[in-house]
Amino acid sequence: MSPVMETAEHQALRSAVAALGRRYGRDYLTGVVAAGGRPTELWAEAAKLGYLGVNLPQEYGGGGAGIAELSIVLEELGAAGCPLLMLVVSPAICGTVIARFGTDAQKERWLPGLADGTRTMAFGITEPDAGSNSHRITTTARRDPDSGDWLLTGRKVFISGADTADAVLIVGRTETASGPEGRTGRLKPCLFIVPRDAEGFQRRPIAMELHAAEKQFELTLDEVRLPADALVGDENAGLLQLFAGLNPERVMTAAFAIGMGRHALARAVEYARERAVWGRPIGAHQAIAHPLAQAHIDLELARLMMQKAALLHDSGDDLAAGEAANMAKYAAGEACVRAVDQAVHTLGGNGLTREFGLASLITAARVTRIAPVSREMILNHVSHQTLGLPKSY
Repeated sequence: MSPVMETAEHQALRSAVAALGRRYGRDYLTGVVAAGGRPTELWAEAAKLGYLGVNLPQEYGGGGAGIAELSIVLEELGAAGCPLLMLVVSPAICGTVIARFGTDAQKERWLPGLADGTRTMAFGITEPDAGSNSHRITTTARRDPDSGDWLLTGRKVFISGADTADAVLIVGRTETASGPEGRTGRLKPCLFIVPRDAEGFQRRPIAMELHAAEKQFELTLDEVRLPADALVGDENAGLLQLFAGLNPERVMTAAFAIGMGRHALARAVEYARERAVWGRPIGAHQAIAHPLAQAHIDLELARLMMQKAALLHDSGDDLAAGEAANMAKYAAGEACVRAVDQAVHTLGGNGLTREFGLASLITAARVTRIAPVSREMILNHVSHQTLGLPKSY
């Protein structure tokens, strides 16, 4: 494998997106959130510049690149203080799955809109009793023997952006097995495109302490009737298709975390240079400087693993990409939490004021440890899959 280094094209993309981010910045996003709105202006401009669909096929209006490029977009917007969470969901997860496994009709219907930002798609895997354990999913699809339609029933929770998305890519299972597997949900997952206005498809907002432009929802599917072509890919392909979307999700979550950590660190460094106590900047004291330097190192190390994961995914090595993407998400989440915590601590009382805008990142940073998969589950994955240790469950 070639060294994980950014090309000149990557550096140019990073510079261009950073410039876009600076034109909007943290104040723009906090203003949107405070007003209960959505970052539609930033989304539209990023779309116009070709950033939203940079990973999608050129024949459907995308940039023809990969997750490596899309992760740069999200990281740089995050570093500017205005990340777009739906980049993780719409082009990265849903766009990747449809581009790889969708029919020609599905690609023609969805990919152009996902690429130019005029359409968005949410992703529904997490369930109240299963979390993200795809082996325990109980959302079930059964065939109508007369029409051939699918009838989908189940619940999903913590679904981002379901109020504005044109459709949700729902992870379910097909009711084709008998015996214990059929009752426990230990069946292969399948993916269904569910339009937002489908009869029997309801959403309820979840009240969150996290303040973000993208709201969280609980979804209820009550015998939602879907045409046969709502199924994406082969109903027997199972985890292969699912992880084609989950690996990019983990890479993009890492980019989200790294961008947030970089933003917080930059604010702290600026403050440490300018804030003077006893005749010298506080950044001259090692007790202030060293933790900030360590935070920078941790973020750079996490980025390297993220770049490796993106490279493996874009080269088609799903197995290796799965391991690297989980490690990248773990490393980035840890680095982000530490960077935000140290940034707030560096500013002291000012770190908790609205003026400096860091306190709101404390909760957001914790999300990168929890979602879309907790750090403990990643440690389980590495201990079982990489180290070959026995399971405790």
